[in-house]
Amino acid sequence: MSDGSPTVPGRTHVDVADVDLTITEAVAHLDHSGDGSLSMEVRNDNGVPEHLGMVATPDGGRGVLVGGKSAEGDGSLSTAGTLLMSGSTVTFGGKGDPRVLLHGVHGVTAAHTLSVALQFGVAGLVRFQARVSSA
Repeated sequence: MSDGSPTVPGRTHVDVADVDLTITEAVAHLDHSGDGSLSMEVRNDNGVPEHLGMVATPDGGRGVLVGGKSAEGDGSLSTAGTLLMSGSTVTFGGKGDPRVLLHGVHGVTAAHTLSVALQFGVAGLVRFQARVSSA
């Protein structure tokens, strides 16, 4: 689901019905083989807890979700995905934070962006362009 608003690479905002998610600072840090990670901040203002369950990249690529240092609460990983409590911002990619690992990613554009799709439990599918940085 997306609200159809144009996005700036590295960020998007979904605000439709009962969904209010903001993704900022999204950067795919990739080496020459397409391995690396996706860092980003996800703000959940849905009014209910949210879970990030899947990350997809072009040509069938999938990110691997890794939980943060907390065994429960924001950033923790369960079978539902990475927990994002209502009214909170979760940072992916920092020390002790949840992470998204990427392997063999293809589809980086000439403008150094990468199409990313995030599947959330409540918000559904959110597509946007992440910036790409060479690792």
